[in-house]
Amino acid sequence: MAATRGLVGLGLNALRARTFLQCGRRDSLPAVSFSSAAGSHEEKLKNRQSEMMSRGLPKRKPIPGVKHVLVVASGKGGVGKSTTAVNLALGIAARDDVKGVGLLDADVYGPSIPRMMNLKGNPTLSDRNFMIPLVNYGIQCMSMGFLVEESAPIVWRGLMVMSAIERLLRQVDWGQLDYLVIDMPPGTGDVQLSISQNVPISGAVIVSTPQDIALLDARRGAEMFQKLNVPVLGLVQNMSVFRCPKCEHETHIFGADGARQLAATMGLDILGTKPSSFQS
Repeated sequence: MAATRGLVGLGLNALRARTFLQCGRRDSLPAVSFSSAAGSHEEKLKNRQSEMMSRGLPKRKPIPGVKHVLVVASGKGGVGKSTTAVNLALGIAARDDVKGVGLLDADVYGPSIPRMMNLKGNPTLSDRNFMIPLVNYGIQCMSMGFLVEESAPIVWRGLMVMSAIERLLRQVDWGQLDYLVIDMPPGTGDVQLSISQNVPISGAVIVSTPQDIALLDARRGAEMFQKLNVPVLGLVQNMSVFRCPKCEHETHIFGADGARQLAATMGLDILGTKPSSFQS
């Protein structure tokens, strides 16, 4: 009987609660503004989180002697990012109003700038014990490839890589540069995050091919820079079309206008398209 009375009591309590919610009765409970209290608590929490984030993020410190920093990035490897970085540096240096251009290879595991810029040797040290860049075609270049053998694998953990990036950024005597082009490693990892948070960047250039997979990764890269408040100047579509060196016939091997569609979706500009061609 006691168990039966308990069940009946629970049923009545549930019925009263449901009736109270449906009818909106407020006479049996004190008037409390739950929405305002929750809103106030949520606003305080957001302010606290913003304050903590502002304390935790490093302040962007300019590189001595460098006016503007441009980064060339890609979501994945093999899309022609380093080639674009080299051509961008050479194109900027060809302008009459530009006095000095530098090229920094931030891809520690796979440096390719030494081969592309036709440079070999070890950098010498200045009086301040800073590394002096190697120069070719009027471009000052620095890369991990100058410090290790060309065929030697770099088997480093993350902390060692970040230490190397810090040295390449802060312990190089660039002199006076109007532009420093940084060839980023592919992806959205620690190196990209560290450079974007520690160095004031004037703009980022995203390189991709028209393939769907490459475009997915390119979008991730562009969104990463946007979240870090780095201006994305636009996209470069590489391997946009295959042009036969004999008959000049064009074939869209990797698809057509994929980067243009991505740029339109994200509100970005297409800075240029580069066809693929193989010489026999």
